[in-house]
Amino acid sequence: MSTGNSAADIESIRQTVHMLLDEHARLEQELADPAVHGNPGQARKLTRRYSELDLIVQCWNELGAVDEDLATASELGEEDEAFAAEAVELAERRSLLAARLRDLLVPKDPDDARDAIIEIKAGEGGEESALFAGDLLRMYQRWADNRGWSTEILDSTASDLGGFKNVTMAVKAGSGGVYGWLKFEGGVHRVQRVPVTESQGRIHTSAAGVLVFPEVDEPGELEIPDSDIRIDVYRSSGPGGQSVNTTDSAVRITHLPTGIVASCQNEKSQLQNREAAMRMLRARLLAAQAEQAAAEANDLRRSQVRTVDRSERIRTYNYPENRIADHRTGFKSHNLDQVLDGALDDVIESCRAADRAQRLAEIQ
Repeated sequence: MSTGNSAADIESIRQTVHMLLDEHARLEQELADPAVHGNPGQARKLTRRYSELDLIVQCWNELGAVDEDLATASELGEEDEAFAAEAVELAERRSLLAARLRDLLVPKDPDDARDAIIEIKAGEGGEESALFAGDLLRMYQRWADNRGWSTEILDSTASDLGGFKNVTMAVKAGSGGVYGWLKFEGGVHRVQRVPVTESQGRIHTSAAGVLVFPEVDEPGELEIPDSDIRIDVYRSSGPGGQSVNTTDSAVRITHLPTGIVASCQNEKSQLQNREAAMRMLRARLLAAQAEQAAAEANDLRRSQVRTVDRSERIRTYNYPENRIADHRTGFKSHNLDQVLDGALDDVIESCRAADRAQRLAEIQ
C-alpha cells in the first residue's frame, strides 16, 4: 500500500502508520481499564489522543480495502470494460484517501483539542480602541454561539462609552477542539472607521490586541505550589476608575518563577475571583511551557500562521469598504458586517489551511 511517489516515501509512511496503529491498540486497552477513568484529566487526554489516532486507523484500513479492490478490478479490466471503468473510479478514490492520510499524519499541536481562554485588550486609539475591543468580543461570542460552543466572561474592565479596556473570556465545546481554531486569532487587530467620538466624519485607525491560551483541563493537570505564587487583593474598579465593590474582592495572582500575572475583579466574591484568576494563570503557564518546549526543540517556525510575536498585526477591519483582510494568508472578503456578526469560519479556515500546508511541506 503506497501513499507517496518514491520507495523511501512509501516505507517511511508505512513505518509511521504502523507505529501509530500500535499506539492506538495500546490506548484502546488503557481506556478499557476502569482505573484510568479515576483520573478525569488523564482519561480526557487519552481519549483525545485515541480519537485522533482513530481517524488515521480508519483511513488506513479504508485505503487497504481500496487497494485490494483496485488490484482485482485492474486485473479483470483487461478483459471487461465494466471492471476497467471501476478501476479508474477506484484509482481516483485511492488518490483522495492517500492525500487524506498524509494530511492526518501531519504533526499537530497537542493543545489543539483543548478549550481556550481569549483575552482582548484595547490598544492605540483610546476610547475608540476600547469600543473595537467590545466589537471583537461580541464577534467571538456570536461565532461561538453559531458553533454550539459556550462562553463565559472571566474578567473585564469596561470603558466609559461601553467598550472594554480589557476582557477575558473562556470558550468551551463539549468535545473540545476550541483552541485549534482560536489560536490563530492571537495578534494585533486593526480597525479603520469613523469613531463615534469623531465629529468631522474622518476615518481613524486604531487597534486591539488579542491573546489566546489553551485551557488546562483539570487543576491537577498543572500543579502550582503555593510557594510559587503571590496573591494580592484590592478593590475592583469600573469605568472612570470608580469603585465597583466596597470590599477588597479583586484578586491578582503572580507566578513568582516566571513573573506571569493573572487578575480578576468581575465577581463580588474574593474566592470566585481567585478561582477565575487561577484558571487564567494555568492557561498562561501552559502556553508558556508549550512555547518553551517548542523553542528548545527548534520547532518554532518563523513563518507559522499561529502568531508567536503577539505584537504582529494580523488583520484589518475596514468599515467604509466593508472589507476584512488577513495579512498572514492574503485572505480578503467584503462581508465585514457578516464576520462581525459571527461568520468567522472562512477567515479562520484560511489560517488553518495555510498552517496545514506548511506542516505538510515540512515532512515531505
